[in-house]
Amino acid sequence: MTSDDALRKLEEIHRPPHPVLIELEQRSARDGVSLGSRVTGRFLSTIVTAMQANRILEVGTGYGYATLWMALAQPAVGRIWTIDPDVVRTDVAREYFRSAAEDDYIEVFNTPATELLENFPHRNLDIVFIAANKPEYAHYLELVVPMLKLSGLAIFNDCLAMPEFAERFLRHEALDATISPLGIGIGARRQ
Repeated sequence: MTSDDALRKLEEIHRPPHPVLIELEQRSARDGVSLGSRVTGRFLSTIVTAMQANRILEVGTGYGYATLWMALAQPAVGRIWTIDPDVVRTDVAREYFRSAAEDDYIEVFNTPATELLENFPHRNLDIVFIAANKPEYAHYLELVVPMLKLSGLAIFNDCLAMPEFAERFLRHEALDATISPLGIGIGARRQ
């Protein structure tokens, strides 16, 4: 069985995503805007549920697809801060946050991430998910690790596309890190 066959089989046996996520996938296809995969969304949802993560920072909102997967899995007291300088994309995301009744728990910042991260006021984060501006991944890594609580997770999408970053991520002294075959890097803060 090929990996594509395995993914199709898994898709057949998973519960369907929340209807708003399906609407967002359709909107993205119409607009020609790429989203993360359902596999990544389910991964994030499972991690958020397992940790009962209620303090999440995301870099790279886009249309809010990953944001919604995480928001729908969060406890009722959860909060997500998401950063994306593209107001047009985040306006679309806000529509879907409202439609899913998650907009009260998600705060969107329309500013370049490095500018905000250098002075971001929130600490003791459960999860930081990075899926934007790959050339900045190394800088993001150094900025977000101190924001994590002990055992908090730094999750980087598509790490395998950047071998130098992948090596730096895996060898980061403050993280117990791995990269999945899907390219998702996940590191737990250990110091």
